[in-house]
Amino acid sequence: MMRGIRGAVTVEENTAEAIRQATRQLLDALTERNALRTEDIVSVFFTVTADLDAEPPARGAREMGWTLVPMFCVQEMAAQNGLPRCIRALIHVNTDKTQQDVKHVYLGEAVKLRPDLAQGGR
Repeated sequence: MMRGIRGAVTVEENTAEAIRQATRQLLDALTERNALRTEDIVSVFFTVTADLDAEPPARGAREMGWTLVPMFCVQEMAAQNGLPRCIRALIHVNTDKTQQDVKHVYLGEAVKLRPDLAQGGR
């Protein structure tokens, strides 16, 4: 069965290193909380806010060894009062976990996006 796992993280500044570091932090947390193995990852969709253009987040994932995982990076829609400097991820994984067992991760200011999940929800 395939499931989607969501996560988001905010970035302190629009630099290549800050984007790679935040991406690695998010993916490390998602991997740990969900006991993911890279061979079970089907694909990853990243979105970034328009104020983050120094580096695509997929580069940070590749540095972690996710070289065979298909990844796609796009710009997040410009929503009124949207959260600035934010990277969002949707990871598709092959897993036996139920939707209730999947652990979504929101780090930094991104906890504002889903406080129900970030504060020890699922």
